[in-house]
Amino acid sequence: MTIRCKAAVLRTIGAPRPWARSQPLSIEEITLAPPKPVELVVRIAGAGLCHSDLSVINGDRPRPVPMALGHEGSGEIVEVGSAIDDVKAGDHVVFQFSASCGRCRRCVEGRPQVCERAAIAKSAGELMAGGSRITSVNGERIGHHSGLSCMSEYVVVDRGSVVVIDKTLPLADAALFGCAVMTGVGAVINTARIRAGDSVAVVGLGGVGLSGVMGARVAGAEKIIAIDREPSRLEVAASVGATHMVCARDADCVEQVRELTGGGVDYAFELSGSVEGLATAYASIRYGGTVVVSGLPAAAALFRINQNDLVGQEKTIRGSYQGSCVPVRDIPRFIRLYQEGRLPVSRLVDGHIGFDQLNAGFDKLQDVKAIRQILTPHGHA
Repeated sequence: MTIRCKAAVLRTIGAPRPWARSQPLSIEEITLAPPKPVELVVRIAGAGLCHSDLSVINGDRPRPVPMALGHEGSGEIVEVGSAIDDVKAGDHVVFQFSASCGRCRRCVEGRPQVCERAAIAKSAGELMAGGSRITSVNGERIGHHSGLSCMSEYVVVDRGSVVVIDKTLPLADAALFGCAVMTGVGAVINTARIRAGDSVAVVGLGGVGLSGVMGARVAGAEKIIAIDREPSRLEVAASVGATHMVCARDADCVEQVRELTGGGVDYAFELSGSVEGLATAYASIRYGGTVVVSGLPAAAALFRINQNDLVGQEKTIRGSYQGSCVPVRDIPRFIRLYQEGRLPVSRLVDGHIGFDQLNAGFDKLQDVKAIRQILTPHGHA
């Protein structure tokens, strides 16, 4: 069926701040076309405000506009396409922001998070079956953000964009498992595969970074050093599993890490999305250590290293997209850890907001005054 609903549409990239005044996100009535046979309609329960959304708004990682924003979300299926028989209306789902085709080389080698077909569709603002399902009231095409656009009351998405979850989970807050938790915990457990007794530094303590701290604790790291410029975030890190806290503003930040670990950590995770953070992470690892990078800086950002140091100390730098997760496997696994009390994900949630607070909410995120705010398009129970 065709649906009319409200959505947050980005029409201006790099608008002047504060965004509460300039309103780069326009709350508009949109029209959703009926799903194709391999697609679903989902009623949104929650959508997290994430740095990846912010980087589109501020122009660090520009995308074609107009675009309906949002890539971290959760909701309830209300309609399924005619070719789908493994999920049904009423199922609760978490989105994953990189659908997979199951047939390209990356998918068949077990890396669905970097599906080639999904990357092409996302860059064009389309779904995997081609085209956009979103139009304005006057018929203007509006692009999809990461195949989702979940800052909306309803969405049409690919079947591969959703993972069915336990209905006992608070549905709005479950949105965090689709990006923050999957990316941060996955980087530690899947990409690095750290072992009990390893030493770890996590640089950048937003939603992804704090999830990385939790993942390191679950994996059995002996020392978990949390690094950030904001003292309030260091306090949160201590509450979710960090054993040591280091302020990134300190001139001897790296020296503190090396002193705590007798020469550097086994693994450093750059989860801040900054070149400065990557430099800190690289300088913090020991001989033979590994840096795992999940943060996405501005599109033109470059990182320079001393090649002699890289070779002579046999260091490693690894990229980690979506936490190297197979979402259908990992999201339920991480949810079970949360339900067992081992991943205190609720500590990331600052509060729930409506559409009228969305632009101001991104001001708070840019100003490092929030970790995860959750948009609840239909209100929060």
